[in-house]
Amino acid sequence: MIEIRDLSLRLGEFHLKDINLTIDDGEYFVILGPTGAGKTVLLECLAGLHRLRQGRLYEDGRDITRLTPEERNLGYVPQDYVLFPFLNVRRNIAFGLGPVRRNRDEVMARVDELAELVGVTHLLERQPRTLSGGEKQRVALARALAPSPRVLLLDEPLGALDLRTARYLRLELKRIHRELGLTTVHITHDLVEALEMADRVAVVQDGRVEQVAGPEEMLFSPEGEAVADFIGAPNILSCDYSRELGQGLVEVGCGDLKLTVPHEGGAVRKVAILPRHIYVSETRPPGLSVNGFEGRVTAITPVGNTVRIWIETGATTLMAEIPSYLFAEMNLAVGREVFIILRMRRIRCYEKK
Repeated sequence: MIEIRDLSLRLGEFHLKDINLTIDDGEYFVILGPTGAGKTVLLECLAGLHRLRQGRLYEDGRDITRLTPEERNLGYVPQDYVLFPFLNVRRNIAFGLGPVRRNRDEVMARVDELAELVGVTHLLERQPRTLSGGEKQRVALARALAPSPRVLLLDEPLGALDLRTARYLRLELKRIHRELGLTTVHITHDLVEALEMADRVAVVQDGRVEQVAGPEEMLFSPEGEAVADFIGAPNILSCDYSRELGQGLVEVGCGDLKLTVPHEGGAVRKVAILPRHIYVSETRPPGLSVNGFEGRVTAITPVGNTVRIWIETGATTLMAEIPSYLFAEMNLAVGREVFIILRMRRIRCYEKK
């Protein structure tokens, strides 16, 4: 268990203010917030990279505030991986075992074990410059796991990867987390990443912790305007009924909309879908029958690099969000008839306990 008590720190433009957090043993804990919120500085404090004048850090009740990084038994993967360019993959991983003298066979066995765990066995003799972003991430992860830490710290581990690679590594990180039983602290600015990976989420804004909650609670019940603005107004629909379809799927009735959603457990009371996860088409797409509806555009508003589109379907109005470049290629206007699909695997469910 990790405890952060009354932590404050000013570091250049970053200022952490009265941070209090408890991270449970074996939890996958995500710290979420915009760029410049102080997330990385907070993680670096846990890693022992900053001298603290105010606040205390504990690991299973042991005060680690004044301990060096090497004394904390934490695995740390920085944002830019920091692989040594003059060492091959095998030796980069072995470096994580530290300066303690070990039998060479013991070192090689540990490296082979970690390489298999993260899926880089075929890369052991390669140089870092020849690796893709996803491969570098895996090697950095193996190096951090080499000394068998009890806590793993990940700073934007998927931020530099393409969408497909990032999606695959999300699953891999969760698998490794479960297999090793680690307490994992994961930094990200990506809301979807947090929702899909976290047991709990702490939202950090301007150096302060604004809310700590499970993904569903945070999505359906944001605390305060800062959290609500960052989440970005998801479409939340109340459900009149839910009926199990088997294989982890449930049919829910939300007013005049009938949806198929992924869920296992009790009755679904509400569902939420982010605007970016609503597919909008000017023509009828194939597969419209599954969570697909016809609608009419009622409003269009540019927001930064995206365009928000309000679409009325029956008695329900949903907000979709698409990139500006894509909107420019479409012939959309208020009053235009469109087709939408609510991407089933992106719909979040709230079950009233």
